[in-house]
Amino acid sequence: MSTFTSEPGTKLGGRYRLEDRVAAAAGWAAWKAIDEILARAVTVITFAPGFPRIREVVTAARAASRLTDARLAQVFDVEEDWDRAYIVMEWAAGETLGDLLSAGPMEPSAGARIVAEAAAALSVAHSAGLAHLCLTPESLRWTTGGVKVTGLGIDAALAGLTADDPEAADTRALGRLLYATLTGLWPGPDYPALPPAPLSEGQPRSPRQVRAGVPAALDEVTCRALQLRSRSAEGGLTSPGALARALSAAIPPDPVPAAPDHPQRQDTRPAADRPYWNSDPRETQHWQERDRRRGTGSKVRVAVVALLSLIVIAGVVAATSPLWHHGHAAVVGHSHPAGHASPVSAVLTPVSASGFDPLTSVTDDPGDENSAEAENVLSHASGGWATQQYIGNAYFGGLKKGTGLILDMGKPVRVSSVTVQFAGIPGAEAQLKIGNSDARSPANLASMTDLTPVTAVQGSYTFTVHSSASGQFIVIWFTRLPSVGGGKFMGQITAITIQGAAA
Repeated sequence: MSTFTSEPGTKLGGRYRLEDRVAAAAGWAAWKAIDEILARAVTVITFAPGFPRIREVVTAARAASRLTDARLAQVFDVEEDWDRAYIVMEWAAGETLGDLLSAGPMEPSAGARIVAEAAAALSVAHSAGLAHLCLTPESLRWTTGGVKVTGLGIDAALAGLTADDPEAADTRALGRLLYATLTGLWPGPDYPALPPAPLSEGQPRSPRQVRAGVPAALDEVTCRALQLRSRSAEGGLTSPGALARALSAAIPPDPVPAAPDHPQRQDTRPAADRPYWNSDPRETQHWQERDRRRGTGSKVRVAVVALLSLIVIAGVVAATSPLWHHGHAAVVGHSHPAGHASPVSAVLTPVSASGFDPLTSVTDDPGDENSAEAENVLSHASGGWATQQYIGNAYFGGLKKGTGLILDMGKPVRVSSVTVQFAGIPGAEAQLKIGNSDARSPANLASMTDLTPVTAVQGSYTFTVHSSASGQFIVIWFTRLPSVGGGKFMGQITAITIQGAAA
């Protein structure tokens, strides 16, 4: 029996239990499934008997499995038995670009950043000899970790699509996505979910001709990617890497918002919730109702897209430079060498982590700076830990001088270095402190020793410690937060590695 006709509850390969069929077309189906060995959701593609392109799809999946760039949905397993062939892929949670465009065009810089990051990811794929060839707004998702491109090579194999010039084909497809984010219209006949772009002499009009407020630089890049008439002397863009670099140069910086007369703090933190390939309108209604209860809406979701794409856009130039190594993600941000680490230092593992908000009363912040999320940093759970969102300015909305994440080492230690994965957007400043109490009080904060001076941090950053001070509690202390758009500011930490020794 073919896996295509399997019912929910069917187990493939002794581990992948099918739950819901989430998409289907002539000869294949996509399922949400559970990997019972690793206890995680996965996507499984199965095939109908006699599906003519199984060999091509399996070959594409095997090729895609070699890439490890986090912006490309991963292929986990491939079964090549032609009677019961199936493919197991990452279950990419989040809203598609199509979902985001359902409410109309996006803020130009936010949409351009998403497409720029997708272009950088595809540049990595092309450098390894792989192409997508089937990009649509459903191929791009935003997740808690940033932009995710799904279906690399596999979607084209399922549909039987090929191209004489794969790089040029993917670049034009990215140009169509960019056009859609800027205008809310589709520059072609093959995506009925969006209204078609108006034509002039058989070609789509430029974004600035159909929507006011589109920056001239983004309009020019879009026209070059789509091979439309352009005033630029540089000619068209014919590779995803060239498009990524052009967008990186064209995207205007976010303005620094003015501080309000009465700064406020917001405790809500947005997250991506819709699963990969989900097209159930009941779920959309559920999340919209949740947004209304929380007092958020489509404008906030668009702002979240800007945040998540900002987190990863810093890697665009690195990902498309000659120094990029195939199949490996770039390390974003500045990092100092380990320097004067003790020769007996080793990796130290904290026993617990929590938020640390000693300058705010329990009444004003009962969650102690999102303390419930802090263990995500130690367990490497998606999203990590983030401060609350502050409104008005980068200095906590004028409410206090700092906040942080505190790590309990279980016993006194001396630290030689701490590597922290911050958000990839500029604007944050932080330092390391150490002490012997986790009491939430200004007095305890004042008693702690500064291990490093305050410094600008972004992406993967290593604090090198020259102090011999010891203590049981290490604090990563923010003194300034980066902008996440919309006049809001928030710090984020997703991973920590500590080098040192017992005191």
